[in-house]
Amino acid sequence: MTAAEFQQISHTIPLQAGIYKYYNESNEILYVGKAKSLRKRVSSYFVKNHDNYKTRKLVECIHHIEFTIVDSEQDAFLLENSLIKQFQPKFNIDLKDDKTYPYMVIKHEAFPRVFLTRNIIKDGSEYLGPFTSVGRVRELLDMIRYNIPLRTCNLNLSQQNISKGKYKVCLEYHLGNCKGPCEGLETEEEYRAGLQQVKNILKGNLTPVLQEFRAQMQEHALNMEFEKAEILRKKIESLNAYQSKSAIVNSRIGNVDVFSIISEGNHAYVNYLRVLNGTIADTKTVTLEKKLEEENEEVLTYAVGYLRDAFHSLAPEIIVPFDMEYPEEHITVTVPKTGDKKKLLELSEKNVNYFREELYRRKILHLEGKSDMEKKKVLYQLQADLELQQLPVHIECFDNSNFQGSYPVSACVVFKDGIASKKDYRHFNIKTVEGINDFASMKEVVFRRYRRLLEENQPLPQLVIIDGGKGQLGSAMESIRELDLVGSMTVVGLAKNEEEIFFPGDKDSIKLPYDSESLKLIRRVRDEVHRFGITFHRQKRSKGTFKNELENIKGIGENTATQLLKTFRSVNKIKQLSEEDLVKEIGNAKAKLVFDYFHNRS
Repeated sequence: MTAAEFQQISHTIPLQAGIYKYYNESNEILYVGKAKSLRKRVSSYFVKNHDNYKTRKLVECIHHIEFTIVDSEQDAFLLENSLIKQFQPKFNIDLKDDKTYPYMVIKHEAFPRVFLTRNIIKDGSEYLGPFTSVGRVRELLDMIRYNIPLRTCNLNLSQQNISKGKYKVCLEYHLGNCKGPCEGLETEEEYRAGLQQVKNILKGNLTPVLQEFRAQMQEHALNMEFEKAEILRKKIESLNAYQSKSAIVNSRIGNVDVFSIISEGNHAYVNYLRVLNGTIADTKTVTLEKKLEEENEEVLTYAVGYLRDAFHSLAPEIIVPFDMEYPEEHITVTVPKTGDKKKLLELSEKNVNYFREELYRRKILHLEGKSDMEKKKVLYQLQADLELQQLPVHIECFDNSNFQGSYPVSACVVFKDGIASKKDYRHFNIKTVEGINDFASMKEVVFRRYRRLLEENQPLPQLVIIDGGKGQLGSAMESIRELDLVGSMTVVGLAKNEEEIFFPGDKDSIKLPYDSESLKLIRRVRDEVHRFGITFHRQKRSKGTFKNELENIKGIGENTATQLLKTFRSVNKIKQLSEEDLVKEIGNAKAKLVFDYFHNRS
């Protein structure tokens, strides 16, 4: 659908809140979205020039549009989530979470059993959970059985069978783990009182259970039943130990859901802490694949709705790292600054950071543990896709970066046999280039890298990847030609946004299949050079290596430089300001000094 075609139908789209669905010619659903105003939101796809390749591709594929009007933004939010789960459109955020979570079930039967299950059967049984860890459920179950005697047999304990004396107590009764309901030694009312204690424990509400045990212990002590009192004392200790193990915040916080998010490129990671009665009952981190450069607020809103629904959360408050509009009514959104809630948010952020780092380590080691043939298979595929003369067993990748528009640095990573060879990584401080010039910087570091390898008689890579477009690739090739290395290795450029691959001198780029092993390997190499370059920057900043370029201006001190950067964010933006703009911020005298410095006026 073109913009002109859309203009013919735009007036038919309502202004009310609702959801919209995009379809292709084959009537396949491409995307589901929600909006406060359907016409405004849908129109934005057709009247803007989109920088993002996937958004442009989506618009090109749209054949027709359907929409549903709802009463409120909350209804739109709930309907959007439901439709995404049902249809899983390829342009919507993809939440990579296919696990079946374990539940604790209280079986719908006489003298209900309590056990672990992953299958929910609609037979009237009560399911508590879900839980994210089987180990945690088993630990809970062991602790419950130690403190609350429940039957574990699968006998049909109907009143008719019990009255007929059909069953006899087993070893569990003699061990004190069951009170013998099979012989009528425990009534259903007494048994259900124990089940209520189980529910309290699973919901993190240990106070009534402890109070009941303490009252029973005191009663046994008054009656000189010291052995029974000792058994209860040990149970109280067990519950206290469990509570101290899992309660890390103030119990007055009550029931809250805590969420944190990290975004990297096309992926986002969201951590969820479920807090019940001030106790962290569960934690879960999920990966979401962004399809249309969604903002963090949009991704987090979707993740919150998904996770609260998956865990059947009824918590009246959610704690998040930034202000966001959550459309569900009666839910308080809190962005804590201090106190226990802030500590909870920091803990969630620690969890999501750990998850991201662990995922990254696994991704980098993707080929480790595989046979040589499996490793070579990916490299042979890359050789065929890029039509390389040699098998790329040695790959190097370069990337430039700068800090606040100044002080450029570069990084080079090395992969051998498809695996990161970290001992061969190199970083570069730019020496011959003044100011920000990505092309000249790339030329310098490529020249320095391969002159060094030639001087030391080190083997050259079969494939060199320049993270950038045609300009950076052209600059790199200047150095390759100066070193007389043309033909000794293949050099390609990788466009940052659309993952296009450029060869020197070619007008058109090539695009590898999105899910091909070749492109996955190239992505891993590119992601690693980004990570290595960012780490180098952080180290430099922590050591105070970077001195702000503004402080080089005679008459401009640290405070003025900081003030300018705080307002305008980067030195590049400051360079583009007029003298009048600078006067408004720092006054006439200092504005003249800054403007003259950047415009070469003596």
